[in-house]
Amino acid sequence: MATELSPPNQQGLDIHSTPREEMNLFPLDTFAYEFPGREIKIKFEMPEFTCICPFSDFPDFATIRIEYVPNERCVELKSLKLYINSWRDVKVFHEHVINMILEDFVKACDPLSVEIEGDFNVRGNIKTTVSASYRRPEGSRQ
Repeated sequence: MATELSPPNQQGLDIHSTPREEMNLFPLDTFAYEFPGREIKIKFEMPEFTCICPFSDFPDFATIRIEYVPNERCVELKSLKLYINSWRDVKVFHEHVINMILEDFVKACDPLSVEIEGDFNVRGNIKTTVSASYRRPEGSRQ
């Protein structure tokens, strides 16, 4: 027996997320990983992430953590910093921004695996943490 969902946005709130094609995000650059086949873990922590709440237009603050195993390319750090900082004017839900970062990261460097976590600051007495991950299919190293 299927449960019928309540209609979305029952409060009639004015929700305006930034369309993906208007986000103007800085591109992620990469460089060749000179030891393909040797699995290493690379971890980044970015404690000053901000984006904008699509409901209130107030900033949301988070620490973004990325842990990945490179395949043939590594992400270049300055481009990662500029990419993460370019989210500050984007109106986006917590759940969506983490998935978008994951998609962009996988597209840029094609890792063997990656885990991304957004640890968002308390807002309105609610603490939100969102995680997403990707694992390259077995047997597809190149």
